[in-house]
Amino acid sequence: MLDKKVVELLNQQVNKEFYSAYLYLDFSGLCYDQGLDGFGNWYKVQAQEERDHAMLFVQYLLNNGERPVFAAIGKPEVAPGTVKEVLTEGFRHEQYVTSLIHDLYDAAHSVKDFRTMQFLDWFVKEQGEEENNADSLIKKYELFGDDPKSLYMLNSELGARVYTAPSLVL
Repeated sequence: MLDKKVVELLNQQVNKEFYSAYLYLDFSGLCYDQGLDGFGNWYKVQAQEERDHAMLFVQYLLNNGERPVFAAIGKPEVAPGTVKEVLTEGFRHEQYVTSLIHDLYDAAHSVKDFRTMQFLDWFVKEQGEEENNADSLIKKYELFGDDPKSLYMLNSELGARVYTAPSLVL
């Protein structure tokens, strides 16, 4: 049986991951509105990843005899007006999600819940990748964003991103 506090945090994480999907869909729409379909695609794929992350937490709860508790998913709280602001807010959001995963890991560690810690190991690694990707996008935009031809090429690069489901075995 899982510790009650760990279960509570796992359920909160489900909600946070679904919120992340909403946020990235919102970012995607802003990018499409500005004619940057590649950036829009990148965030749409990002939203798909976040939904799958939520489902991994749901399945983990179910596999451990816990019924997931779903909360309302709030409207995205940030309203960036430019692609640069989208990229910056995306990076900040990934840092926030990393802090949530670390808090969850710490709670599991405090009750010696090694199974949950092992489950979270994948998310710790994933968040490192997410932060690196978000930071890299900002750097690329800062290098190329002011030059229309370079921005077009970066937009094309991001448009080629395809969704790949996570390979975490529960």
